[in-house]
Amino acid sequence: MEQSLIVRGAPQEYECRIGAWDGLETHLQRRHIDRVLVLHGKYSWEAAKPFFPALKDIYTCFMTYNGECTDSEAETVSALVKSEKLTGIVAVGGGKIADLGKAVANTCGVPVLILPTLAATCAAYTPLSVIYNDDGSMDRYDVFPISNALVLIEPEVLLHSPIDLMIAGIGDTLAKWYEADAMISQLEVQPIEIGVASFAAGQCREILLRDSEQGIQAMEDGMINQAFLNVIETNILLGGMVGGFGDDYGRTAGAHSIHDALTILSESHNQLHGNKVAYGVFVQLVIEDKWTEIDKLLPFYRSLNLPASLAEMEMRLSELEYQAVAERAAEPHETIHYMKETITPDVVKDAMKALEAYMAAK
Repeated sequence: MEQSLIVRGAPQEYECRIGAWDGLETHLQRRHIDRVLVLHGKYSWEAAKPFFPALKDIYTCFMTYNGECTDSEAETVSALVKSEKLTGIVAVGGGKIADLGKAVANTCGVPVLILPTLAATCAAYTPLSVIYNDDGSMDRYDVFPISNALVLIEPEVLLHSPIDLMIAGIGDTLAKWYEADAMISQLEVQPIEIGVASFAAGQCREILLRDSEQGIQAMEDGMINQAFLNVIETNILLGGMVGGFGDDYGRTAGAHSIHDALTILSESHNQLHGNKVAYGVFVQLVIEDKWTEIDKLLPFYRSLNLPASLAEMEMRLSELEYQAVAERAAEPHETIHYMKETITPDVVKDAMKALEAYMAAK
């Protein structure tokens, strides 16, 4: 299992506290950034605006992205950065906005500062972007040689974010342990950096299983508690550390390959990324023949309404669709092949069908 092992451990600076966004202008000035693009979404910006500080001495352009992180959108944003001679990008929003900001920053050679409005992924933390095709299917991951300049987390913004997106983030981050362990457990010797990644992945699982329900309760009550803070920092910081220190050994294995394959089906686009990954964790566990672990996780899935089957995502696949998804998941470049099991389209298809039958009997 020959994989890359380059440590990209963290953003240059990271801060999580109430009022963190208030220091944005100071952070920009410290970096000698005086002309910025504020890249944001449509709906997330409405939630973010009350917390976004006035940048009194910074030339600022605001741009609403088109909803996807694609090559064509990155080209459009890059053209604006270059024409306005901007010296930095502030990405305010969820994972796709963060990814778009990072991609543009890499193209234009300027720093990117990320102010997440969701804790649904570790995108704010990691120096990589997931690039999608114009039809909404996933294309590739681009990994960048320069870390994000700054991550500022305002817990009050995340407290009032959509609960379903937080839950999807929990599903996505829980997968860190199962995917990393599938790879790291194959190593006879663990380098120090992989040991850090393994520890972070284990903490993801432990903290989320312990604190998720109370963290979600905080969102329902509109009151920050420690469990909520633990969950958002697990989804963003700890989740980012797994791949940051483990590189290929800490990124994705089977669960994300299943997610990527599902994106070829248009009906899957109605499902959140983390929900599809959570389902992919169960498919991976079936391939590993870890039915006991599925039984252990199922009450947690049920408590958060994470999908444990295609039927629970209201997806009922034809035989041709099963075959297409299985073939996409088992393509030679897919990370599912980092698992120790021999992966073929039939292995994937049989696992998906076995999981449907198992969950239908529950």
